[in-house]
Amino acid sequence: MTAQALTIRVNDKTHRVLAEVNRTLLELLREDLGMTGTKHGCQLGECGACTVLVDGNPVLACLVLAVQVEERTVITIEGLSTNGTPHRLQAAFADAGAAQCGYCTPGMILSAAALLDEEPQPSPERIQEALAGNLCRCTGYNKILEAVGVAASGSAD
Repeated sequence: MTAQALTIRVNDKTHRVLAEVNRTLLELLREDLGMTGTKHGCQLGECGACTVLVDGNPVLACLVLAVQVEERTVITIEGLSTNGTPHRLQAAFADAGAAQCGYCTPGMILSAAALLDEEPQPSPERIQEALAGNLCRCTGYNKILEAVGVAASGSAD
C-alpha cells in the first residue's frame, strides 16, 4: 500500500503524519495521534461512537479516510474543552448522569455540539433527530436528551 504525507489540524494543533491511503481517520486519531476518546464501535457507520467534527460537521471517523481530511480541521472529544474547562455539553452530561458505561458519550456530545453550533436553542425533536445516528446500549436516552436540552438552555454553564 502507498503512504501519503498529510497535514491535518486536530484540536487546534497541526499534525504532519505519514498514512497509508486506506487508513481511516479513526485509526489515525486513535493509533497514531493517541486520541482514544474517539471510540471504535461497529466499524460500519451505524453506531456513531466514532463521531468527530470535521470543519464543524459531524462525521463518522470509521467511514472517512485520513487522506480525505488533508488540510481540514478535526475536533475530537479531547479538543472540546477549553483550557481544562469542560464544554457546556460535557458538564451537562456529567450533571444529568447521562452516561452509564460512557462508550457512546464522546460521539453523542460531538453530534450535539454540531447541532448547538448550528441551532443554539433546538427543539426536543431537533435534538432527538440530531442524535439519531448515535446509539447507546445502556441508557434509555432520556438523560442524554435532557443533558443536551440543559446545555442548549445555558443552564450547564
